[in-house]
Amino acid sequence: MGNPKGFMLIRRKEAGYRPLNERIYDWGEVEQTLDDKDRIDQASRCMDCGTPFCHWGCPVGSKIPEWQDEVSKGNWKEAYSILQSTNPFPEFTGRVCPAPCEKACVLAIHDETVTIRENECSTVEHAFNLGIIRPRIPETRTGKKVAVIGSGPAGLVAAYILNQAGHEVTVYEKDVAAGGLLRYGIPDFKLTKTIIDRRLEVLKGEGIRFVTRYHAGADGKADELLNSCDAMVLAVGAGQPRDLPAEGRDLKGIHFAMDFLTQQNMRIAGDDAPPPAKIISAHLRHVLVIGGGDTGSDCVGTAIRQKAASVTQIEILPKPDTRRADNNPWPWWPDTLRTSSSHQEGCTRRWALATKRFTGEKDYVNQVEVVGVEWGTNSTGQRVMTEIPGSAETIHADLVLLAMGFTQPVHQGLLNQLGVEYDSRGNVKVNAAKQTSIPKIFACGDSESGASLVVRSIESGKVAGRGVVEFLGE
Repeated sequence: MGNPKGFMLIRRKEAGYRPLNERIYDWGEVEQTLDDKDRIDQASRCMDCGTPFCHWGCPVGSKIPEWQDEVSKGNWKEAYSILQSTNPFPEFTGRVCPAPCEKACVLAIHDETVTIRENECSTVEHAFNLGIIRPRIPETRTGKKVAVIGSGPAGLVAAYILNQAGHEVTVYEKDVAAGGLLRYGIPDFKLTKTIIDRRLEVLKGEGIRFVTRYHAGADGKADELLNSCDAMVLAVGAGQPRDLPAEGRDLKGIHFAMDFLTQQNMRIAGDDAPPPAKIISAHLRHVLVIGGGDTGSDCVGTAIRQKAASVTQIEILPKPDTRRADNNPWPWWPDTLRTSSSHQEGCTRRWALATKRFTGEKDYVNQVEVVGVEWGTNSTGQRVMTEIPGSAETIHADLVLLAMGFTQPVHQGLLNQLGVEYDSRGNVKVNAAKQTSIPKIFACGDSESGASLVVRSIESGKVAGRGVVEFLGE
């Protein structure tokens, strides 16, 4: 415990964001950093509780009090050693995780949680700067081959664990560069891609082979790929976006959010950017983002940087309260209002609106009709939505981005060719070890759980990697 009275004597201090009138003109990361003294002080606020609910709240089971104590002493090497023992890639979660650990922190009772996520990011950055993080090359090789399909967080973690076990691991990625949605789904202003490249160089140095521009199953030869390895890990994500089958959906100017975000990330990187005629641009357009989650927030920040004329974000659910409800107590995840850095940059947010239809001129959308809705429960306790009479209105929009989440992994192609079973939600069906209906095939991340958090994908990749290690034998 860094300071037995730290949580009483030192207030929570966040690094905060770069000035708004500066950050909206570039694609650099918006979050700032604290100096070492402030960071050490923040770590010393950890109470080292008898029951560390932060550990319980973290999907990867991070040993938070232990590495907070080391940070409070300025012992970055030991702090990183403890941190990476449960999370191989804390530089990702330290930037993009919503930090369920902080929501479960005992100090959250008084809204003064330890800055766990920021401390995590600082720890791993110190480890890189001090040369602590270097390739760890396995001493022996088993001669067994594993193919990992997909290079998002789940696939990278599974590949890391399998390689450390001595297996020959090849990661196949359909896009230009590895990283999955870390690279192409999360905007650069939240996660600069040099962070991904830095980790990939370490993984390559450890012996993992990456094959990009390889769309497994697209050529109809999934069985050949399966026969060429001793085990396969599916980490293909949940790429089927949820559509909005409203009247006028076929008008031009209506796009899935991920198409918009991916294209912008590719343009920044110069990776096979589309020709000008196919670029989805918010420049001088009135943008409507349908969906109130993180993806919608990312669309808001991207549209603002593209110099949109206006940005509006609507959500079908009611506006959350700023405080926990009585039926949503600590340490559970709080169903409260979340305001991102993108929302602060100039966005109109509205709630409890359902989209009825799209209208336009010359095949291009220019109006979206919405209606207010109320939420209640039926006799069985299920949530039901009813439209409010007389509440219909139109919102001017000449670019509409659908950010309503994802339904399942894409079945067509690889998954159907392999013949894996699906669960009732259309995800790849797995057992506790992440093994599918085909013994030598495992699945992890969003492909087996549905769209979720990066930190949950990391944990899923850990379980799948260990499952394959056990399957292949020592």
